[in-house]
Amino acid sequence: MVSHLLCIWLLLCVDYASGNAELRALMEIKASLDPENMLLSSWTSGGDPCSGSFEGVVCNEHHKVGNISLPAKDLTGKLSPALAELKCMSGLYLHYNKLNGEIPRELGNLTELTELYLDFNNLSGAIPPEIGRMASLQVMQLNHNQLTGRIPEEIGDLAKLEYLALEHNILTGEIPASLGDLQMLRKLYLGFNKLSGPIPDKLHFANKLEVLDVQNNTLSGPAPSGLIRRLNGGFNGSNTRLCGVRIPSLRNCTPWDYTKAIPADPLIESPASIPQTASIVPGCNQIHCPSSSKFRKIGIIIGVVSGSVSLVVAGVFITFVYWRRKQKVGNTFDVSEGSRVSTDQAKDLYRRSPSPLITLEYSERWDPMTPEKTFGSFCNEFLQELKFNLEEVDSATQHFSEANLLGKSNFSAVYRGVLKDGSAVAIKSINVTACKSDEDEFMKGLNLIASLKHDNLAKLRGFCCSKGRGECILIYDFASKGNLSQYLDVEEGSSHVLNWPTRVSIIKGIAKGMEYLHSSDANKPSIVHRNISVEKILLSQQFNPVILDSGLVKLFAEDVVYSALKVSAALGYMAPEYITTGRFTEKSDVYAFGVIILQVLSGKCMLTTSTRLAAESCNLIGFIDPNLEGRFDESEATKLAKVAMACMNEDPENRPTMAAVVEEFKEEPCDEQSFVFRIAQDEKCINGGSMKLFD
Repeated sequence: MVSHLLCIWLLLCVDYASGNAELRALMEIKASLDPENMLLSSWTSGGDPCSGSFEGVVCNEHHKVGNISLPAKDLTGKLSPALAELKCMSGLYLHYNKLNGEIPRELGNLTELTELYLDFNNLSGAIPPEIGRMASLQVMQLNHNQLTGRIPEEIGDLAKLEYLALEHNILTGEIPASLGDLQMLRKLYLGFNKLSGPIPDKLHFANKLEVLDVQNNTLSGPAPSGLIRRLNGGFNGSNTRLCGVRIPSLRNCTPWDYTKAIPADPLIESPASIPQTASIVPGCNQIHCPSSSKFRKIGIIIGVVSGSVSLVVAGVFITFVYWRRKQKVGNTFDVSEGSRVSTDQAKDLYRRSPSPLITLEYSERWDPMTPEKTFGSFCNEFLQELKFNLEEVDSATQHFSEANLLGKSNFSAVYRGVLKDGSAVAIKSINVTACKSDEDEFMKGLNLIASLKHDNLAKLRGFCCSKGRGECILIYDFASKGNLSQYLDVEEGSSHVLNWPTRVSIIKGIAKGMEYLHSSDANKPSIVHRNISVEKILLSQQFNPVILDSGLVKLFAEDVVYSALKVSAALGYMAPEYITTGRFTEKSDVYAFGVIILQVLSGKCMLTTSTRLAAESCNLIGFIDPNLEGRFDESEATKLAKVAMACMNEDPENRPTMAAVVEEFKEEPCDEQSFVFRIAQDEKCINGGSMKLFD
C-alpha cells in the first residue's frame, strides 16, 4: 500500500515538474518572441498555459502544450531554442510576423510536430540540418524569408512530409536529390532563390508529387521530361539555362545542354555568355576545329533560324496563355520577376486568391470526416460537400487576425471572414478540448446542425477540423448588423435605437426559428437550444433575426455545456425548474424567449424587478423603452407583454408551446376573443379592462 502511494506521489511530482518545465519554456519563448512585452502580456509566470488565458496557446488532452498559433501579430523578436522543450507540440504557427535571426537547431527535437509555419518573416541564416529529425512533420513553410546556404540533404529523411515551401529566400547550391525519397510529398515550392545545377532525376520517385515550382533560379541542363509530363501542368520552371524536350514553358535543349563537362579552355565562352539559340558541337574548341570559319558560318545560320523559330513558338505560346487566362476567371496577381512581396501585398494575395500554399487532407490528424466515418448510417453525403480545408479558413480570416475577431470565450472565438467567392461569413473556432471526445457522436451532432434549414436560424456554410490547430471550425453566413445585445442599453438618440416595427418583427422572427427547432419530422428531431439569449440572436442587413448555435450542444462536452449556463443564469434566462430538476426542456427555452421579449420591449439587457412588475400590471410606460419616445402600438405592446409573462410562468406546464406563440402572433393585436391559450385562474389589469393570462 505504501509503495503504491509512493508511486502515485512520484507520478504526480513528475507531472508537476513537467508542467513547470513547459511554463518556464513558454516564458523564455515569450521573452524571445516579444522582447518589449507588448503583445504577449497574457503569458504570465504565475498562469496556467492550459487554462485558455495564454493567447495563442492550446493544450492537448494530456494538459500539455499542443500548439502555438500567433500568426500576423507583429512579433519582432527571435525564435527561442526553448521551443524544443514543448515535446508534445504538434503545430507551430508564427507566419506573417517580423521575426528575425536564425532557426534554432533545437527545433529538430520536436519529433511530434506536424505543421511548421514560419513563412513571411525576416529569418536569416541556414536551414539547420537537424530539421531532418522531425519525424512527424507534414507541412514545412519557410518561404518569404532571407534564408541562405544550401537546402539540407536531411530534409529527405522527413518521411511524412507532404508540403515543402522554401520560395523567396536566398538559397544556393543544388536541389538535393534526397527530396526524391519523400514518398508523401505532394507540393514542392523552391522558386525565387539562387539554386543552381540540374533538377534531380530522382524527383521522379516522389510518386505523389503534384506541383514542382522552381522558377526564377539559375538552374541549368535538361529538365527530366518524364517527371514534367507526369505533373501534367503542375510544373513551373522558367530558368534561363534550363531546357526541355517538348515542354512549353522551357526552351528547347541544344547539344550544349547535354555536355557532361565543360573543357577548362579560357578561349571557350562560358555557358552564361553563349546565346541560348546557338548550336554548339560537343568536344570542339575554337582553336583545333577543322574548317572553323565554315562551321562558324553554319552555326550562325542555324542560330538565326532556330532563334526565329523560337520567337515564333514563344509568340504563339504567349498568345495561347493570354487567351486561356482571359477565358478563366482569375483572382491572383503576378509578382514581377525577382521582386520580394511586402507583408501587406502578401496578406492581400492570401486574402483574395486561393493560396499558393498546400491544401492538405487531414487524414492523419483529428478529422472525423475520414471516408470510413463519413458515409455511415448517421451521416448524409451532403456533409462532405460542406467540408472546408484549413488553408481556405486561414485565408478567409487573414490568418485569424485580431482585426477580424468578433468575440471570444474560454473555449471558442468568432472571426469575420471573406470566402473566395466574395461572400462574408462568421467563422467560429472551437477548441477541440471542448468538443465531444467520441468522434462518431461529434459527427452525428455536426450532421444534425448541417441539416437545419430555416430563415431564422444561422445557416452553416461549412466546417473544418484540424488537429494541428487543435480546433473545430464552423463557418456561418455573416449577419452584418451584429447581435441583438448591441441594440440594448443604448443612449438616447443613438443610431442603434430600434423602431417599433423592427422590434416586433425581430420578436416574431425569433419565435418562428424556435418553433422550427422544437418541431420534429422524419428528417429532424426536436431540438432544445438550452442557451438562447440576445447574444445568440444575430441580425441580417434587413434586421431579420437568426438564431446562432442551434444544435451546438450536440458537439460540446457536457462540462462545457454546463459551464456556459452560468452566464445564462446570471442574465436571468434560466428557467426556475432547472434548479430543482437539472434538466432542459422545450419549456425552458420558452422561458428564455419570454425574457428576450421583455428585453426587446424595454431596451434593457438586465431586467429589474420593477420592469417585470410593470409588464405584469400592464403599465406600458413603466417598461417600454423610453428611447421610442411613445412611438409604439399600445395594443401590440400589450399583447407582447402578455405573451412574455405567459412564457415566463413559474410552472412550466402552464407555459405555451412555441407553436402556440407563433399561432397567437398571427391573430390581430389585443383581440381577447382570439386568444388560443387557456385562461389561468388569476387576472391582471390591462388598459383598465380585464384580461387573463395564458397558461
